[in-house]
Amino acid sequence: MKDILKEIIQQKKEIVAGDKQQLSLHDMKQQLEPGQFRMSRKLRPQAWSLIAECKLQSPAKGRLCTSHSVAELAAIYEKNGASMLSVHTDPHFKGCNEDIRTVRALVDLPILRKDFIIDPYQIYQARHLGADAVLLIARILSPAQLKEYLYTAWELGLDALVEVHDEKDILAAQETPAEFIGINNRNLKNFTTDIQNTLDLLPYCDKSRRLISESGIYGADDVERLRAAGVQGVLVGEGLVKAADIGQKTRELSLTDTLRAKIKSA
Repeated sequence: MKDILKEIIQQKKEIVAGDKQQLSLHDMKQQLEPGQFRMSRKLRPQAWSLIAECKLQSPAKGRLCTSHSVAELAAIYEKNGASMLSVHTDPHFKGCNEDIRTVRALVDLPILRKDFIIDPYQIYQARHLGADAVLLIARILSPAQLKEYLYTAWELGLDALVEVHDEKDILAAQETPAEFIGINNRNLKNFTTDIQNTLDLLPYCDKSRRLISESGIYGADDVERLRAAGVQGVLVGEGLVKAADIGQKTRELSLTDTLRAKIKSA
């Protein structure tokens, strides 16, 4: 079976090498303004958070959304209750670096740079583009790199969502002081999804962290199962962009005002 992750990482090395030729790390550092930890400031007070992903394409399923641009999706998400946006910058998802700048100019929500970060350069680049947070995937980083990259992000005023897929990843993530742990329900080899992965891994998670379930979430039933199990938020792409009414689906997954009130009073 084709190993999609291995293919992406190999191409990512080439992309990063090319980016460094266009703008050196030294020059980029001279242009940086520190972030303000906007992800943590936004999500900490919330009982439930929806990180809505501006996702146009999947390596496994091809084109997912042809009716809206990344900018249009961002505007819909902000209008309908998303707490934060996830913006792909990897070409396998039909993303590019400029998408972050485009979205940043349109909306005020915190922005997560969704990419496969394998080099500290990409963390500085995320801030240079205007992102407020980065995704750090435990599966593709050594424990030492994971800790180093987390501290690099914090030094730049960026939050980090540390993504895990199994018990080994969770152990590595919890050896760091990471606040946000994202449990990915996607098999990184064939990209199939099942939210049962989050439910199975929750017993191994430190409940003092903020736990986010990622991928394979399509409706209110999924949200309720995850929330009842102790998850504090979800990151959703396909479940939003393939919906008949993206605005309505955003409101559904971000929870209605009634449900928010119930959570706060519980």
